[in-house]
Amino acid sequence: MKKSYTLTLNELDTLAEDIIRNFPSGVVILRGDLAAGKTTLVKHIAKKLGVTEDVTSPTFSLQQCYGEKLFHYDIYNHGLEHFLSLGMLEELEKEGLHFIEWGDDTLKELLLLAGMEVMEITIKKTDANTREYTLCTH
Repeated sequence: MKKSYTLTLNELDTLAEDIIRNFPSGVVILRGDLAAGKTTLVKHIAKKLGVTEDVTSPTFSLQQCYGEKLFHYDIYNHGLEHFLSLGMLEELEKEGLHFIEWGDDTLKELLLLAGMEVMEITIKKTDANTREYTLCTH
């Protein structure tokens, strides 16, 4: 399945609701340039799931957990090999939504081989307040 949205930040809840409704559990690989809005999307999804904690990018901590069903990872600084060496693949087997910033095709193929549900979201800035979100489910 492939879908595209062009949304302002004020309209982002539409996408968050769609993801929660149609992909309630699995791994979501977030792609986009720096400051494209990867963490912003996770914040909107967390809010829709009732998370009251402050959602921040896990750039330096590698992983943030919000309750028992929302997980957020960032492999930009450490890379996929480090992520795997820490046994994080097992974390992705937990029930819930797992958002991974900076995932690549190697990670996607590994997850698919492991039988995991995978969604890729590519985010592109179209102007200061608008982003194009392309979703592809595998």
